[in-house]
Amino acid sequence: MHEETSRQERRSAGQDTPDLAASPYRADRDRIASSPFFARLGGVTQVISPGGSGLLLHNRLTHSLKVAQVARAIAERLAAKPEVAATVDKFGGCDPDVVEAASLAHDLGHPPFGHLGEQILDRVARNRFGLADGFEGNAQSFRIVTTTDVRGPGGVGMDLTVAVRAAILKYPWTRLSHPDPHPSTMAQPPRGAAEPSDAPGSGSAKFSAYVTELDDFVQARAPFLGRVDDWQQTVEASVMDTADDIAYAIHDVEDFHRVGVLQHATVAAELGTWLTEALALAELSDAELAAQSRRPGRSLEALRRRLHAKDSWIVDDDAFAAAVARVRAELVDGLLAVPFDGSAEAEQTVAGFFSRWSTRLVEGVEVLLNPTTRSGHVVLAAAQWHEVAVLKFVHRRFVLLRPDLALHQRGQARLLTKLVDALDQWMSDRHEADRLPRRLHDLVELADTEYRALARTAPHVLAGPAGEPPTGTDAVRALARGRAVVDFVASLTDGQAAALLDALSGRTGQLWTESFVL
Repeated sequence: MHEETSRQERRSAGQDTPDLAASPYRADRDRIASSPFFARLGGVTQVISPGGSGLLLHNRLTHSLKVAQVARAIAERLAAKPEVAATVDKFGGCDPDVVEAASLAHDLGHPPFGHLGEQILDRVARNRFGLADGFEGNAQSFRIVTTTDVRGPGGVGMDLTVAVRAAILKYPWTRLSHPDPHPSTMAQPPRGAAEPSDAPGSGSAKFSAYVTELDDFVQARAPFLGRVDDWQQTVEASVMDTADDIAYAIHDVEDFHRVGVLQHATVAAELGTWLTEALALAELSDAELAAQSRRPGRSLEALRRRLHAKDSWIVDDDAFAAAVARVRAELVDGLLAVPFDGSAEAEQTVAGFFSRWSTRLVEGVEVLLNPTTRSGHVVLAAAQWHEVAVLKFVHRRFVLLRPDLALHQRGQARLLTKLVDALDQWMSDRHEADRLPRRLHDLVELADTEYRALARTAPHVLAGPAGEPPTGTDAVRALARGRAVVDFVASLTDGQAAALLDALSGRTGQLWTESFVL
């Protein structure tokens, strides 16, 4: 499969490509790793802002490196089993270099302040600028590698191989229109394809391409036609997705143990209470469970019920109980039993926890011939799948729902909203338009070209489900300005976003000398 695609590897065929690596997939990996969009991830939030945390917390860069490490390990293990490798080849193959490159690229589009920034930019893009696509971090990553990064030989995007571009597509559909029929209309939509409950009619909650990159999307998926369904990930994308889940589940728990946020007593009470009272908790009605939500064990019981509702294809009560018991033994009675004090012994304990869990989860990876719509061809075995669910629960329940984190996030949300407002006002000031940052000006011209072409050839994709396509030059230009502002803000680090707003608000006397833009 990959031999076949390598003949049409680069869109700019015939151009000299001064890459250090001879393999096109390793050249892709090198291009991604040398991109300024990749470097900026060192200043972008994973869960909380990396500023001032030193070496204690993962950021998007270190997260991406660990995802690449895990993904390559999975791909090499699949290749080492002849019967599994033969099955994988039927679906298009699984090259370790491809999954490593895709893993390095998968978070390139994450904006300042991580998932919070993603939510804010999506709301602004749809409600303020009228962009039917809104904003989505995965789609922004694909836009970067195909369009806005200019370091590829063709000067547009990174000029990556079709295999790597396809492997980046974790959610292989656009928000509203492609493919047809759209996976959001399926009886059991794939993960992420359903629309968010708080935004009916807005399209899929997760998607991996904007309509402006639809030609790149179609080209990347073309070699896999007939091998995987339109809505299915390629095997390499499935490996990257699984590796992302594994890394996220382990190292976020590790992070918050290091900084003392994950407390032994509260986690022990939640897991221990559920294990001793599971039968009684299962008899509570949903209303009773909700009314008692602050009591230990109740949140974990609510998780068990959500898993049954969403993932009946794999969920099993015995496997869930075993997962809770394992996490209690290794996390609560192991890692959290001794507070992290920065000593060599504490570091070794953390390293051992990460190593044991990484190995266990990677060794639990399986390949399915006929997966459910809720999974890819590459999945975790039932035991490990439940363990990841419990580890992610611990992170959400005891970190993400903390009021002190909410306090910071509300401030970050206001910061991003004000920054978008300030940039939009600057762009609307005809007396100052010629002094826009060159990067922002270039992004406006790029988006204007894209939207004018779509307005001529496929105007329906520029309208939301209840809206009308834009008509007239001014309406199209307004969309372009909105997309440019979103592209611009999404390319900043946390610190750059805050400093840029200070400069635009007159709150700093220092000249704007830092390079805020990629």
